[in-house]
Amino acid sequence: MHLKHAKIVLISSGQPSLNPRLVKEADALADSGYEVTVLYAYWNDWGTKNDAKLLSLKKWKAVRVGGDPDDKPALYFISRLVHRFSIKIDSSLLIDYVSARAGYFLTRAAKQYKADLYIAHNLGALPAAVKAAKRFNKLCGFDAEDFHRCEASDDENNFDFKSKKAVEDKYLSQINYLTTSSPLIAAAYKKTYPFLSPVTILNVFPVHKGVMEPAKIGTGNIKLFWFSQTIGPNRGLETVIEAIKITGLNIEFHILGSMAAGYKKQLIKDTESRNTDSGRVYIYEPVPPDEIFSLAAQFDIGVASETGFSLNNRYALSNKIFTYILSGLALLASNTPAQAEFLKKYPQTGNLYNNADELAAQLIFFHENRHELLQARKSAFILGQTELNWNTESEKFLAVIKDQLGKGK
Repeated sequence: MHLKHAKIVLISSGQPSLNPRLVKEADALADSGYEVTVLYAYWNDWGTKNDAKLLSLKKWKAVRVGGDPDDKPALYFISRLVHRFSIKIDSSLLIDYVSARAGYFLTRAAKQYKADLYIAHNLGALPAAVKAAKRFNKLCGFDAEDFHRCEASDDENNFDFKSKKAVEDKYLSQINYLTTSSPLIAAAYKKTYPFLSPVTILNVFPVHKGVMEPAKIGTGNIKLFWFSQTIGPNRGLETVIEAIKITGLNIEFHILGSMAAGYKKQLIKDTESRNTDSGRVYIYEPVPPDEIFSLAAQFDIGVASETGFSLNNRYALSNKIFTYILSGLALLASNTPAQAEFLKKYPQTGNLYNNADELAAQLIFFHENRHELLQARKSAFILGQTELNWNTESEKFLAVIKDQLGKGK
């Protein structure tokens, strides 16, 4: 087998528009000459809308399985029944399908594609990748963007913890390689499964030509930015709003994402209860992934407000941080172990905070020292252009793939 002609199947229980990491890897592989197929499943209407534009521009093939509410509602209904049944029965025989609504159909589809390498891009896709690889006696890998068993809770008696641990225990011994999104997640998997040799591939992005180096900082309101696919509780937003109130300054807080049911009223109520003008909190609907950078570049400071509610949350380096860096924003990050380690390595980009009072102090400092704010923004931008970007990080990923395919010849 000539490595450049190898066939690679990437599998996700979500959608490409909702998984930038999957898209980046698929792009890198296709650009390197591999024949790439992505198997994915419906997640929401917003993702479907953006997938249409995204996928039309790609060199790789994308196949949606497991149905959807509009085009294939019957199959979608069946997939939901299978998923619910798997959760209710809580059997080791059905554990493969607990982590993803379309898990069964991803497995069935993956077995129809003979490839040289199968890559699972979330835990719900891991059984599909391993089973397909086993059927054809080929290789498989797993990209752990999270420390999955501790995504929702650290409680070992929690159903989410137990079910995800069961999948990891069953399948991680059968993969050929593991990549992770942060050094601390890699260390957690290594500690849990000493036989693994995780490689960290940071959640960085390609250099965006539409973003320019910050040239000056005005004397007007400082503008904060935060984004996520879903805006909801336990994301640290309340701490940011409290900090703005403490400063007594006209600081703007811009939030991008899909609002969880009922949370907007709660957020506005929380804002008003702190005597902060809710008009200074701006909420935007989700935009296509490539448009986030140009939007982010309009602001001054990116907030990484992880609350540390779970081990995974404490160990993760979210794509927020790297979006802020690439967009030339200063960084204010909550003091989680992963974010503390990041700012220890790159102190020129911003600062940590432990609570609303400390965040308020940082905001006041940047308000009163605009030159320092500009320097932090410039440092972040330069770092994004030279080091923390997918143009450089993708080489690490491609080296892992080349090494694995070389072993499988």
